[in-house]
Amino acid sequence: MLLNEAGISRPLSVLPHSNFDPETAPSIVCDKGGERLTLAAFSQLAGRLAGYAFVKVVIDRQTSKVHFLNNCLYQFHADYIGDQLLQIPRAQLEADIDSYNQTFYFEPTRRFFLGILALHKREDRRFFSLETVEVDTMDVEMVKFFHRFIKDQVDASIPVLFKPANHLQETIVASVDPSALPRVFSHELFSSAEYIALNPGTAQGRLRVFRSQKDYLAAAATLEWYDIIVMDRVPDDIPRVTGIINAQHTTPLSHTNVLASGWQIPNAIQIGIVDRLAREGLNDAWVEYCVLLDAGQVALKRVERPASADQRPAWSVQKIKIEEPETEHTAIKSLDELRMSDRYKYGTKAANLGELGYVLRKGSERLTAFYRIPRPPRPNLMPYLAKQLGLPETAQLGQGASEYLRRLVKIPRGIAIPFSVQQDFLGSSPKIQQAIGKLKMALELNVRQIDSLCISLQQLIRSTRIPDEIRNYIDTQIALNLGGVSSFVVRSSSNAEDLAHFSAAGIYESINHVTTADNIFESIKTVWASLLSPRSVRLRQEVGISLDDCYMGVVVQEEVKSQMGGVLVTTNPLNRADFRNVYLNISPRSVIQIVQGSELPLQYLYNTVEGGGRTLSIGDAATDLNDDQKTMLSRLALAGRLLQSHFSPDYTFSMPVDIEWLVCEGQIYILQLRPYAK
Repeated sequence: MLLNEAGISRPLSVLPHSNFDPETAPSIVCDKGGERLTLAAFSQLAGRLAGYAFVKVVIDRQTSKVHFLNNCLYQFHADYIGDQLLQIPRAQLEADIDSYNQTFYFEPTRRFFLGILALHKREDRRFFSLETVEVDTMDVEMVKFFHRFIKDQVDASIPVLFKPANHLQETIVASVDPSALPRVFSHELFSSAEYIALNPGTAQGRLRVFRSQKDYLAAAATLEWYDIIVMDRVPDDIPRVTGIINAQHTTPLSHTNVLASGWQIPNAIQIGIVDRLAREGLNDAWVEYCVLLDAGQVALKRVERPASADQRPAWSVQKIKIEEPETEHTAIKSLDELRMSDRYKYGTKAANLGELGYVLRKGSERLTAFYRIPRPPRPNLMPYLAKQLGLPETAQLGQGASEYLRRLVKIPRGIAIPFSVQQDFLGSSPKIQQAIGKLKMALELNVRQIDSLCISLQQLIRSTRIPDEIRNYIDTQIALNLGGVSSFVVRSSSNAEDLAHFSAAGIYESINHVTTADNIFESIKTVWASLLSPRSVRLRQEVGISLDDCYMGVVVQEEVKSQMGGVLVTTNPLNRADFRNVYLNISPRSVIQIVQGSELPLQYLYNTVEGGGRTLSIGDAATDLNDDQKTMLSRLALAGRLLQSHFSPDYTFSMPVDIEWLVCEGQIYILQLRPYAK
């Protein structure tokens, strides 16, 4: 989004191409029918974003000129227009920015047309893409004029393709013959991008390249904390490492990439990286690995093995704080009886669902908090929220937000089994207690047998019969609260997850499609046992979370049948400075495929300030979603932003949330809600 958020530079005279000085000249101006912008001049003006060189453009219809802005001097279109074309003081522009933006992006008789011209290289061809800002409401004739005008003012040897900036524009271009309006879609560029920065950062480590899953599994035991894993799609069972490079496209919301974000390690997609490393002889080499948002590829520089490789990593010295749980004589409860504070007894997933249920029933004054924060030059975003809710600015927006969620969102019925029931089960078996004692001793001594002891203990838990007293208690609560349900989901809900710098994404078990009572009890034991898997034990041990401090609750829920589901995070993981957009992954089959990275989902950005959305990728799907489905996603996006405010752990209300959801009969069912690592 390129609306004005910054200061205005002093007026500067416009210079011709031959005298252009990138340090002082604000733009290059081309008259209709006059000198065209050359590729060399484009390069002088350009900035970089997501690996592409780009230039901001302003058409002044009053003078029939196009202004190609110097990116070094003007970060936003509005700055340039106010400074160079309207000659208005900075204070006036900032005070009336929403009124000016109305004239820039929404009025059909507007004087200025604003956009972005980006240069793309695909194999042996080059082309420009031309797009508006995402909130622009140009109609079909305006779009055709905009494209034609810019095309006639740039190097004629390079094609100019219009790139729809939102779903409205995708509908517009579909109505126009491609010969009259050549186009390229965001999802086409995204799917062919050779480089995508998933998590920016810099680290030094040893490159470990694996050409197949088989090769990775054969070498998994030799991986060290300082390794940088390179393979087509890095699996979600990796130990904690120093960096990740995916050689094929993946989603930022797979368990692996969520872990990388939580671990704060550099992570990127780089097509062709395996062959590049082979050519350069870098497999097993020590390198400095750098991921930047505005780079064209990952940066790798050979270095000497650092002395720090022989020391413990910094993250293993800083112990993760875990709150003391309550494990004594806690009742099994319906989810709608829980609040967020019950996480000490039932785990974070169960408590968050209980808190969500409370918000849906009772409302919350915190829901509007994200929109109350100043976004200079705006004192707040409340007028935008009013518009999104379809309410006047004078309305009680807190109440309106609560009613919006109540109409749209549901939670599948369920019960929460507390930590105390897990402890009663574990304590009922002397063999289990003996095995736990052996594992604790092995962890204290850091012996080799830890993994095998974990596996044996898991098998013992799954094979041990639940005592009748515990089984009957669980059975009664399911019958009372979930009578009539034919298919269940059994979810983990631990106290050792969703912690600061420890997300635990994907390391505990949840089981879908559970039908019979026997299967429910077997699934509960599987969830309990997942707390003791070799990977979960190892990851917790590395950050100082003791086995004595870890407990597992269980959520047993009604399984909702749906044709569409996915994951929403209330941030743009590809640009964390973007406060407007939230990011959605959608699967027509199962949310599991998204988080496991086994399929490429449809991917979208939705603007929760001005509204509207755009398709980033259709992944492995044959076609994009239809208009009704996209409308439902826009409603979900706003719901997610409201819930971010309520669940914020601080008063900046900026901590994003990660929501798993399904759509069924016009309702959004939220399955999980947790913090998302920024």
